[in-house]
Amino acid sequence: MKPNDIKILHLDSNHALLWKQLQEAGFQNFEDFTSSKEAVESKISDYHGIVIRSRFKIDKTFLDKATNLQFIARVGAGLESIDCDYASAKRIHLIAAPEGNRNAVGEHALGMLLSLFNNLNTADSEVRSGQWNRESNRGHELDGKTVGIIGYGNMGKAFAKKLRGFDVKVLCHDILENVGDENATQVSLTELQEQADVLSLHIPWTPQTDKMVDASFINAFAKPFWLINTARGKSVVTADLVEALQSGKILGAGLDVLEYEKLSFETLFEGEKPAAFDTLLKAKNTLLTPHIAGWTQESKIKLAQVIVDKIIKLYPNE
Repeated sequence: MKPNDIKILHLDSNHALLWKQLQEAGFQNFEDFTSSKEAVESKISDYHGIVIRSRFKIDKTFLDKATNLQFIARVGAGLESIDCDYASAKRIHLIAAPEGNRNAVGEHALGMLLSLFNNLNTADSEVRSGQWNRESNRGHELDGKTVGIIGYGNMGKAFAKKLRGFDVKVLCHDILENVGDENATQVSLTELQEQADVLSLHIPWTPQTDKMVDASFINAFAKPFWLINTARGKSVVTADLVEALQSGKILGAGLDVLEYEKLSFETLFEGEKPAAFDTLLKAKNTLLTPHIAGWTQESKIKLAQVIVDKIIKLYPNE
């Protein structure tokens, strides 16, 4: 099929260039940002492609109704909101854009780490409340530390690249072999846990990484360490993290993602706050942001451009 035969349904708003460039390439664009999943399912058979962020889960029910669907493009890094195995079995192309926000994630992870090391968040709050506490805010230097990265794909590599200006040892661990490079030495998980002063997570949310960072995982580290998580909140057991923060096993945590996030990432949770989360809110050695590590003005453009380029590549107009 040629681009002018392809009808694309946009289910979330994105940078205007995505719509504009697809239209210029000949694709037929349609939008529906508000209908329920069920309402979209009732008409999805009319479309050959969808563009989505994380509005709702693309499950078997949805895919069975999408009888003409040829691709799903997610404007983001991960595909966990999609039943990828079932979609692949139906020969539906899956498109993501980790290249688009990897730099933003790398910068955010570094910013969180430096802020924790230097008590920037706490010190700022204290000064604003009239306190001038120098000794209690004496910080740590990154130079001389060992940074461990779990997940050495687009995001992990971007973070390692940001560390090149520091005199640090960078180790990485990944389920794939031979992914280490000039910025990080690939090691076993055991070796990383023996050496790391800092752990930064850059892993997708899968059955293997769900609740991965629990008490057993944390206690396997030889030294107290700092934790940075800009990946997925459900990979960390919050109650175990809180216990480690209180015992000093984890010296500080920078969390851009939380276990309690909804799958859409657009909201946190409804109802009463879990006790562990309440403790995180009150702790001075935590830094919390609302899933914005990859959420910059520049990455919004880059993500859209990556998606456009990958869709166009599927349908060469020759």
